[in-house]
Amino acid sequence: MTTPYRLHEDRLFPSDPGIRAIARELYGTVRDLPIVSPHGHTDPSWFATNDPFADPASLFIVPDHYIFRMLYSQGVPLENLGVPRIDGGWVESDPRKIWRLLAQHFHLLRGTPSWMWLGHALHEIMGIPQRLSPETADDIYDQIDAKLKQDDYRPRALFDRFGIEVLATTEDPLDDLRHHRAIKESGWSGRVLTAFRPDNVVDPEHPRFKSDLPELGRITGEDVGSWDGYLAALRARRRYFIEHGGCTSTDHGHPTAHTENLPQEEAAALYGRVANGQADAKDAERFRGQMLTEMARMSMDDGLVMQIHPGALRSQNPLIAARFGEAKGDDWPSRTEYVHALKPLLNAFGNERDLTIILFTLDESTYAREIAPLAGHYPALRIGPAWWFHDSPEGMRRFREQVTETGGFYNTVGFNDDTRAFLSIPSRHDMSRRVDCSFLARLVAEHRIEMDEAQAVAADLAYNLVRSAYKL
Repeated sequence: MTTPYRLHEDRLFPSDPGIRAIARELYGTVRDLPIVSPHGHTDPSWFATNDPFADPASLFIVPDHYIFRMLYSQGVPLENLGVPRIDGGWVESDPRKIWRLLAQHFHLLRGTPSWMWLGHALHEIMGIPQRLSPETADDIYDQIDAKLKQDDYRPRALFDRFGIEVLATTEDPLDDLRHHRAIKESGWSGRVLTAFRPDNVVDPEHPRFKSDLPELGRITGEDVGSWDGYLAALRARRRYFIEHGGCTSTDHGHPTAHTENLPQEEAAALYGRVANGQADAKDAERFRGQMLTEMARMSMDDGLVMQIHPGALRSQNPLIAARFGEAKGDDWPSRTEYVHALKPLLNAFGNERDLTIILFTLDESTYAREIAPLAGHYPALRIGPAWWFHDSPEGMRRFREQVTETGGFYNTVGFNDDTRAFLSIPSRHDMSRRVDCSFLARLVAEHRIEMDEAQAVAADLAYNLVRSAYKL
């Protein structure tokens, strides 16, 4: 006998009946608002070709490092989960076997946000009536596989069904944006934008920097051997992303939040060492910091919103990095300092009202001590939502508790799902709306704001702030 799956209508709401009733009422006002997904890593080719998703494993498991990270921690090899190897070595290619492996270890996700995201996707999107388990694995696989062959489950149909108003992918400066052009030329009404992620050509320690820097010069026709030519090449690619991909934002995943504002002669000399492969670790850090300031300078001209995502120690497991490459679950949060690190950038541009710089952190200790006070003062700064390891019910609660009193609601930018797993997008936004409504319900119950004010804030957090912050 299989156990039916139950997605409780009051999930994530407070246990106190009175506050829960307020949260439920608030949630009802924002539940069906359109989804705005301003930054993420879904594949634009899905929407360009609109081909059916291949199978349940490649849709739910292979691209989702939240899932395979947990299973790997319990001894499941990534090869057995179908994660591609750099060297083309063997990985499991039978999607049914991969799915059975997830079902066998599904209990490992209990209590994690992935448990809720997957439950929502299976129940709400796929209409699966039973829990995933070793006993139900094949039946559920067959149900999903059959639906993926239907037109209603193609990428564009799901995009529309999810109520997505706009979705942004992320590409590096060398991308030709062919998929974005194809989407635009197809006549489909779905709005899929790109975001400009220049790490591979601004970070001397990026594994592709040495090979990608000459290519940046080739595709722009600029002399990247010189500082002025290098900056001109980056400006050209930013224009290309705006014109061909509807780009409204840049994204910077630097190891730290360090910034510099060097005299241009000194910056040119530093770039000379970087471009010639003569930079040491100190030079690399200074150059990354200088480039954050240069990107802000460019944003003053072209209007792109800056996102700074520092503090992730990426690819820290050498075995995984060497065998599978980047973004394979072997990344860690790290201590990150902002007040002193951002001072050169803020001295130059922090008071600009026409510039938006969104700060993210994986170091929760900085929310109340640094990020909220900074954003509560500088007109250019906004606070990015709980990110990555903290994109979770408790992480979202901690975020609101630590930033609201100093930074307020209106120095935040709504929710950002930042996902590679397309079918998790509705669940992630639903989770954020439920947590925010629960936080607001407590303020109403404690007579700190009135109900009508809470309703206005709930709508702003779910929809209005993100559209405004990202110029959508």
